Amino acid sequence: MEELSALVETAGGEAAVIVIQNRPAPDPRSFIGDGKVQELKELIASNDCDFAVFDNELTPSQMRVLSEDLGVKVMDRSGLILDIFAQRARTREGQLQVELAQYKYLLPRLTGMWTHLVRQTASGGSSPIGTRGPGETQLETDRRHIRRKIQKLEEELNEVRRIRDTQRRRREKNAMPTVALVGYTNAGKSTLLNCLTNAGIPANDRLFDTLDTTTRRFRLDETCEVLLSDTVGFIRKLPTHLVEAFKATLEELTYADALIHVIDISNPEWETQAEVVDDLIRQLGAESTPCLRVYNKCDRYTGILPHGENAVCMSARSGEGADRLVEMLLDLLSSERREFMLRIPYSDAGTVDLLKREAVVSGLEYTETGIELHAVLTPELFGRMKKYIPDLPEEKEEWDF
Repeated sequence: MEELSALVETAGGEAAVIVIQNRPAPDPRSFIGDGKVQELKELIASNDCDFAVFDNELTPSQMRVLSEDLGVKVMDRSGLILDIFAQRARTREGQLQVELAQYKYLLPRLTGMWTHLVRQTASGGSSPIGTRGPGETQLETDRRHIRRKIQKLEEELNEVRRIRDTQRRRREKNAMPTVALVGYTNAGKSTLLNCLTNAGIPANDRLFDTLDTTTRRFRLDETCEVLLSDTVGFIRKLPTHLVEAFKATLEELTYADALIHVIDISNPEWETQAEVVDDLIRQLGAESTPCLRVYNKCDRYTGILPHGENAVCMSARSGEGADRLVEMLLDLLSSERREFMLRIPYSDAGTVDLLKREAVVSGLEYTETGIELHAVLTPELFGRMKKYIPDLPEEKEEWDF
């Protein structure tokens, strides 16, 4: 409920009253019992509240009944999160994704919006004169309009995914490793990106401050440079519409060479939050991607700090522990470095100097046809040097069969 209050504040509201009810099962009509509805109505009147927010998802009929009984606008958690996303989206891609999620959320909830009009009656039915038909006609018109909008938005997002796929293939061709920052909302991902790369992106202490993906180049050492991407934060009960709509952004996780899972260890619920993120990573099919767990905000934590093979404790705001993170990330990516034999023609002899600067070179030999050497290549260097590697199988483009 504290998290729900924080969401209300993020949306620009203020939580005046928090009410909890324990029931074996939700009431099919109003989600909460009749007595609790009456109690809530009195609290709303005495505190001059404008709307009520429920932590669980409400059915369209429950939302309509509660709005009528309480006399204020009623929202559920999904609707509130969608409203926050609509406020925060800045790029065209982010706005498209939010709009699609909103329309999918709105479609089944249209019925209650036309209760002020009488629907068409079956043959033999009776209605006041002048009120036959318009309700159902308008409802169906709106449904068709929204379905057309959803189809158009999905087509535009497919185009976004196609462009992303082209960009991704170009990155793979250049063979620069990609590292994605993932984590619960407000865990400190943007602050960490700023700490490592001086990205200068806004990083505020509020939920869902980042919606649009930011990518920056980051040099780990003299021989390894990576692309570091900030992603949208996850949250408990994230609406299904949002996960679907943001697939164009979130699928970057499945193509990343490594993940950095940022955990706010100063939050008492950090273990539950970490499980939520792990579940969503599995849902997106990225569970096999190598992952570092960064326990952020350790300067605010008073207990025993976690430790492990792929774990590092740090403070992204002060920079404490950043060097250790860079070392661990380098070790993780270095496991992908491989040794190759290269045959370089004398016309490209300058490449040898480049390899001596940026790779580990051994066994250099001058032959009649060129220079043969063994070198340990990073993924980035491999992309630039693979033309000199003999007997390397050619990669087929997707249109070659």
